[in-house]
Amino acid sequence: MESRFNYVKAAPGAFKAMLGLGQYLEGCGLEQSLLLLVDLRASQINGCAYCIDMHWKDLRVLGESEQRLYMLDAWRESPFYTEREKAALEWTEALTLLANGHVPDEVYEKVRPQFSEKELADLTLAVVSINGWNRLNISARTVPGGYKPGQFREEKAA
Repeated sequence: MESRFNYVKAAPGAFKAMLGLGQYLEGCGLEQSLLLLVDLRASQINGCAYCIDMHWKDLRVLGESEQRLYMLDAWRESPFYTEREKAALEWTEALTLLANGHVPDEVYEKVRPQFSEKELADLTLAVVSINGWNRLNISARTVPGGYKPGQFREEKAA
């Protein structure tokens, strides 16, 4: 596979803005592992190989078990996720698969008891963010495999 274009070089301001959104989310109060599970699940749904590679690696660095990572595609049938994680994953799927219609009220009713209003707003923003990253990387055909955990934190600091 060969990359089509490098959106980081072509539109550095947009890349910086997207990194800024990620920086907000890192400090929003939601658990880092939850945010990364959301990122990985949306990336699986969208088929973004670059982001799957990235978020898998980041989750492993955080100490996430391989069993939970392997089972993420089947989280509904798995006993390895908390009710809060299941709610976040269901919200992620509903927002990622909007082509199927609007987010159903039943999904909102499952999610709402697990998250405060601010947390739900931040969770929604996290899903919006990863879907944007997925679309950038899929359209550019960003080649997976080269990501190093923490790489973009270092770029933000530079």
